[in-house]
Amino acid sequence: MSDTPVISSFLVPILIFLAAAVTAVPLFKLAGFGAVIGYLAAGIAIGPTGFGFITDPGTTLDISEFGVVLLLFIIGLELKPSRLIAMRRDIVLIGASQTLVTGAIIALAAVPLIGLSYGGALVAGIALAFASTAIALQLLEERGAVQSAYGRRAFAVLLFQDLAVVPVLALIPFIGPRHDATATVMDEVAALARSIEALCVVVFLGRYALNPFFRFLAATGSREVLVAAALLVVLGAALLMGSVGMSMALGAFLAGVLLSESNFRHQLEADIEPFRGLLMGLFFMSVGMSIDGKLVVAHAGLLLLCALALLPLKAAIVFALLRTTGSTARGALEAAGALTPSGEFSFVVFPLAASEGLMSGSQADLLSALAALTMFVGPMVAKLIAYATDHHKQPQPELEAEEIPEDDKNSILVIGFSRFAQIALQVLLAEQMNVTVIDNSVARIRTAARFGFKVYYGDGTRLDVLRAAGAGQALVIAVCVDQKNATTIVELAKENFPMARVHVRAFDRIHAIELVEKGADYQIRETFESALVFGGETLNHLLDDPDHVAEVIDFVRQRDEARFAYQVARGSADGLKPVPANILPEPLFVPLKKTRALNRESQDIVEGHDAGL
Repeated sequence: MSDTPVISSFLVPILIFLAAAVTAVPLFKLAGFGAVIGYLAAGIAIGPTGFGFITDPGTTLDISEFGVVLLLFIIGLELKPSRLIAMRRDIVLIGASQTLVTGAIIALAAVPLIGLSYGGALVAGIALAFASTAIALQLLEERGAVQSAYGRRAFAVLLFQDLAVVPVLALIPFIGPRHDATATVMDEVAALARSIEALCVVVFLGRYALNPFFRFLAATGSREVLVAAALLVVLGAALLMGSVGMSMALGAFLAGVLLSESNFRHQLEADIEPFRGLLMGLFFMSVGMSIDGKLVVAHAGLLLLCALALLPLKAAIVFALLRTTGSTARGALEAAGALTPSGEFSFVVFPLAASEGLMSGSQADLLSALAALTMFVGPMVAKLIAYATDHHKQPQPELEAEEIPEDDKNSILVIGFSRFAQIALQVLLAEQMNVTVIDNSVARIRTAARFGFKVYYGDGTRLDVLRAAGAGQALVIAVCVDQKNATTIVELAKENFPMARVHVRAFDRIHAIELVEKGADYQIRETFESALVFGGETLNHLLDDPDHVAEVIDFVRQRDEARFAYQVARGSADGLKPVPANILPEPLFVPLKKTRALNRESQDIVEGHDAGL
């Protein structure tokens, strides 16, 4: 009983966060503003500026930043090393140009407007030039544009900024007036060496240890252990990078990239996604709570002027850079809108700059308020841009050559690498079709790897795993699992991926009827065709007439299809759910001879059967 007050005090903030989220987010989404603005508004409402339900947003912000970490891990899973190398031009050219040009203009304006020193203005310019990774990716995600050409270029800018965290953090103490003159270049070299060591550790473990580690855990069949292992890898990589002064998000991103070609990729993505969504929502709410209402009111004119100048400036620079490097006008405009909000990095940089004497505490608070204001207004700007492009006279998006990767064309998602699938996929292999195989057996995944298909460990009965595996882009979803849980997969596929045809291997006749009722586009009993071939070979040995045997097999097949259609129609008319188990094997033709038992025991069995036993 003595613990009740402690438990209550722990639960109350959680209930406040949940209530605010489930109230504000649906309302803002229905109004067309999106989830990000809803979370920000909810944070303002429950924070010190609003009703004051939460008085210490800083603690919450520290925890919620792990949402950004998990988001970068999932993005890393989508980027294979080869694709990342192919993005190097955009990362260096567009990312560096955007940061330097935007930062320089902001720095020049910050000296007269806010009264900063040149060193403080330089730090303010770089920090405000950075875009919010969390908000930008969330906006692109809502638009379904993360993997589009302009989405990948926007991500290249964000990735450069994450890479730039280390030198910027090292620069602040170095240029500050409180910089220790006794510090030598060797200190900076030592810090750089620690960063490189941490990078090497992450790359080495990701390259050589993670796949065997997950293979061992998967063999145990314990799903919760796999979830714990996924969180261990992500947070471990993030904390390792953070301990040497680098971005934790960058560590998680590297872990994701190194696992992007792993057989466990889709299962990991599905396991991490719920945590990522909750923590991202908490992050946006924490940003909303951190807005100092009194400070905003006291300097409303200056903050409004700065925000109205900063957002168009950042959008114009990104638009110009993307257009000059080959993006379409629409793509460049939407990327520019997503990259306008200032980054969460600002809440780290400004307090550090104040502690090093580059700016006063009040100036740091004012800049933090400006960054938070852009994070609130920026998504609205992005929504307005998206609305404008959607209602343009030419609403069809301009597709760039790289918009639809070749690997995503004619794709077939196969769930379950059973004995049946191993034979069926030989046909697809012969025509070099683009096949992805998902199975939750390590042994079968190893076998499937010999076929040259894309293979992933995962539970095909889970909707999040199907989505992560690309079911939304698949032309055909082939369900070849050994168990009867194929009906569950069919229901999920038909409800959530209506554009894909669903082909299913049926266990028996009753199972086949269930699958048809669930909406399967094509089903076949696993032994039916092989049994017909077997019977045909036997008959041909007796008659030695292949043409006649082929006609007999076709006739049997037609009679079976007619009987099956009748049974499906009867079940639908009677509303029989599930399909009754009293559908017994029966002859398709009237027997010309009466059953004859050859011994007493057989006779008793036959007579018992006739009596209805």
